[in-house]
Amino acid sequence: MKAMIFAAGLGTRLKPLTDTLPKALVPVGGRPLIEHVCRKLMCSGIDSALVNVHHFADDVQAWIDSQDWICTEENLLKEGRMLVQTSDERKMLLETGGAVLNARRYLEGCGMFLVHNVDILSDLDIRWFASQVKDGAVATLLVSGRKSSRQLLFDPQTMMLKGWHNLSTGEIRSPYRNLDPSGCLSFAFSGIHIMSDRILGLLETYAREQGLYDNSQKPRFSIIDFYLWACAGYGIQGVFADNLRLIDVGKLDTLALAEEFILTQNV
Repeated sequence: MKAMIFAAGLGTRLKPLTDTLPKALVPVGGRPLIEHVCRKLMCSGIDSALVNVHHFADDVQAWIDSQDWICTEENLLKEGRMLVQTSDERKMLLETGGAVLNARRYLEGCGMFLVHNVDILSDLDIRWFASQVKDGAVATLLVSGRKSSRQLLFDPQTMMLKGWHNLSTGEIRSPYRNLDPSGCLSFAFSGIHIMSDRILGLLETYAREQGLYDNSQKPRFSIIDFYLWACAGYGIQGVFADNLRLIDVGKLDTLALAEEFILTQNV
């Protein structure tokens, strides 16, 4: 299974650290976030990853090139090394959905691939997560019970995505008319998901139907917006992991927690 790491964001919640370095290179436990994610993927049997880059893209590429356990060409891949390539978004951030579509050439034909935010640290057993993917699901989203004002809504019987709820504003988004959140299971999205490569054609269809191609530029859109469009006609599955420890390192006040968490991990 291949992987894609979302690392192109501006990291605004980590300012002033990200005034001088990309979020992917913010250190936790003496190693950059991207290294923690890559090594976790390697330990889970994934030896090929694509990283999208924008903010301080050259710095991310320089770090990749400097690591002797990483190779950037497939013919150099061997035991103990990981293939890490970049998807260039220097000209424009494409957001999460646009980033996957932009990587279509790399991901097509792989069957399924893992998508992982660079600022998420967890004790997730990725092999277990992959084993939970149901036949026919175009995407499988890892969810948790952590506190969040934005919640995904799932059918309590099937754990298929039904909508999205902003607890702060009361806004509900769903292709299902008059969806009642009280009749759904409500979970926070983890920033970790597995996609079937069949999703790539659907992303293209979505972008064209939404008029997101402008002057031949690449479409820019959120993967959550796509999921909410697709969930009525395609299988968007949720998987809840019991006792999951997960830290969003996208904010300054979570860095200390992340440092403590890393000390408990063997990766």
